[in-house]
Amino acid sequence: MRLVFACVSLTVLALTANTAQARTSPDVAFNLGAVSDYVFRGASQTNEDPVLQGGIDADFGNGFYAGTWASTVDFGDDTDAEIDLYGGYRTEAGGVALDFGVVGYLYVNQPGGSDYSFMEFKAAASRAVGPATFGAAVYYSPDFFGADEKATYLEANAALVPADRWTISGAVGRQWLDVNDDYTTWNLGLNYALTEHVSADIRYHGADVDGPLTDDRFVVGLKAVF
Repeated sequence: MRLVFACVSLTVLALTANTAQARTSPDVAFNLGAVSDYVFRGASQTNEDPVLQGGIDADFGNGFYAGTWASTVDFGDDTDAEIDLYGGYRTEAGGVALDFGVVGYLYVNQPGGSDYSFMEFKAAASRAVGPATFGAAVYYSPDFFGADEKATYLEANAALVPADRWTISGAVGRQWLDVNDDYTTWNLGLNYALTEHVSADIRYHGADVDGPLTDDRFVVGLKAVF
């Protein structure tokens, strides 16, 4: 865990080291939410229980960004929480939004000998077409969660704003693993902006892998950004 933390911290510092000239201080946003189940790539991370989540994002004004996000988890052992650290660079080319970054997933109080914490490199692209946005993203980890080492996740996603305050969004992804079986996961949901800062979301998650924590399920959530 310390090695992953160090790698991610150094990468984020490298990505944001030259941003001071762009803005004296970054724009900072906070988010806080509650969900009926924390589902990550088709699998419940909380033993199907509701959780609180929250994070901080900093925009440095010239494409560079950094942030952190945390959630409680339940793996059936002493692991208490997941803390993510991330940073990257966003730009645009030919009307296509591009995002390149790195994400570190750190786990608090993981049992000795466990290999939960890991790091992923990300490349994503999206394009707006009228009220719709279409995107794709790929994540690569040289040392993935648990028994797996090299892992790649490829996702296609889309979002549509059919009316004021309403957003329909979904994604289909494929997870390739070097020890466990590869699998496909998907989600489709509806988001409604209750206020300028608070939104509600209902989402259906599914995956083609057997297991009680990967069964198809609805998840509802409430999120505030300020």
